[in-house]
Amino acid sequence: MPDRFPLVFSTLGCPDWTLERAAEEAVKDGYVGLEVRVLDGQIIPPDLDATGQQRIRKVMADTGLVIVGLGASTRFSSPDVAERQAQEAQLRQYLRLARALDVPYVRTFGGDVAPGHTIDETVDWLAASLANVMDEAEAQGVTVLLETHDAFCRGQEVARVLAKVDHPRLKAVWDVHHPYRKGESIEDTWRFIGAHCPRPHQRRPPQARRRLAVGPLGRGRSTQQSHRRSAHERRIQGLSLGGMGKEVAPQD
Repeated sequence: MPDRFPLVFSTLGCPDWTLERAAEEAVKDGYVGLEVRVLDGQIIPPDLDATGQQRIRKVMADTGLVIVGLGASTRFSSPDVAERQAQEAQLRQYLRLARALDVPYVRTFGGDVAPGHTIDETVDWLAASLANVMDEAEAQGVTVLLETHDAFCRGQEVARVLAKVDHPRLKAVWDVHHPYRKGESIEDTWRFIGAHCPRPHQRRPPQARRRLAVGPLGRGRSTQQSHRRSAHERRIQGLSLGGMGKEVAPQD
């Protein structure tokens, strides 16, 4: 099987690098683009000013790279309606920023199940909030990607949300690490969300028994070969790499 995916990586994996350094290294190593999660050591703000936006556009133009997505940290699992609405407002800001930077996707998390509540309630809250921002996603021409993460580590739970919202501007991003550690096979994850997944997101799987560890791609216990084989068979067009170094926390 050939192993020639177009590759991008997340700036989360190199938090101490400037955007310019990340782009330089990406070009040097044959990557075609970046996912911007961290900018100058901080999570990229949803209200990034015009100067910051112009800088990003210039770096991309000068290097010939593309930004495939912005990595937001929005979550919609709080029982507090006001908190969920605040998260919706932030996600709307990220969608507008993505449009300004010509970025096609914004990643979001779902969130953990709050104490005293259930996954069914959390699915309903998440689906309702994402449905509320679909008008903004449509207006900006940007797609929201719900990541396999938090209480939604498995494709099974992500698929429930996608079905409830049922909108073309909501899809999934498949972080292969999380469904795997929750016991969901590559084939099952594909069955649940493959048709809604424009690009997988791959990192080093856990190798320690009691503590999750992430690190360089290609090292560690792996579903990577079956993941790449599955992606080839389904004609997925590229892979996004995250958690590229030991300094990256698993929850990010």
